Amino acid sequence: MPHITANDVQLEYLSQGNPRNETILLIMGLGTQLTGWPEDFCQHLVDLGYHVLRFDNRDIGLSEKLHGRRPPSIPLLVGLRSLRFPVRVSYTLDDMARDAVGLLDALRISQAHVVGASMGGMIAQLFAAKYPQRTLSLTSIMSTTGHRSLPRADTMATRALMLKPDDPEDVQSIVERNVRVRRVLQSRTHPKSEEELWDTAAAAVERGGYNPEGVARQLAAIVAADHRRDLLNQIMAPALVLHGDEDPLVKLECGVDTAKHLPNGELHVMRGMAHDLPAVLLPEMAERIHFTARRG
Repeated sequence: MPHITANDVQLEYLSQGNPRNETILLIMGLGTQLTGWPEDFCQHLVDLGYHVLRFDNRDIGLSEKLHGRRPPSIPLLVGLRSLRFPVRVSYTLDDMARDAVGLLDALRISQAHVVGASMGGMIAQLFAAKYPQRTLSLTSIMSTTGHRSLPRADTMATRALMLKPDDPEDVQSIVERNVRVRRVLQSRTHPKSEEELWDTAAAAVERGGYNPEGVARQLAAIVAADHRRDLLNQIMAPALVLHGDEDPLVKLECGVDTAKHLPNGELHVMRGMAHDLPAVLLPEMAERIHFTARRG
């Protein structure tokens, strides 16, 4: 896969489909590589006539790791934010949105349909709000406005994210930790088989290694971010909110709130989806993104 310098950060990216077609830019979530977008989903979008572009966010996968920046104390940041104190972080979600814009600049792509999942949805929201001239449409998947009034994640989901491998020097231990997290966050209606869970986790660790400091810096960017309700109210592009009714991490109410503050937004509840992308739902998701893109 190629890499490119965007916003002064080296980003690994993957391009599929005809570059002369309209681009769909896929932005993945916390600690998840570009391979978190299922191949079948990307191929559905290519078959619908799009150029599909995805990339590893900074600090994850094969993109640049910001090792010189001290990892934050997440409990301290959460405490400071709850008291409404300002916090200092290595970088912000706005910086990560600028990474996405920089990638388009480097590839000479003027506009894109921006699609983000979880943290990637937050980044996509900022992209659409702050770079309207670059945004053809917005799709926010299993994400949130970040408003304080919204329900928190289930305890089991929060604990899963905080899991550490029994031995951080042992690859098998890291893979096992990855599997345990995926088990908690996946759909109950459409669960992956144990073989799928282990194969996907092993492939992710083999490709991108284990970088808990980078994940902590990404999480700090989420914790430090202000809510985006006011910004979403300014987005005039066609918008789609996809959210699962089984999501234990970012509750369905968060998706409802996101759609409520998008003037041209539509909410579609994905029945039987949790904080994952079940294979059986991928064709429908691709079709709904395509329908939203055509609304523009």
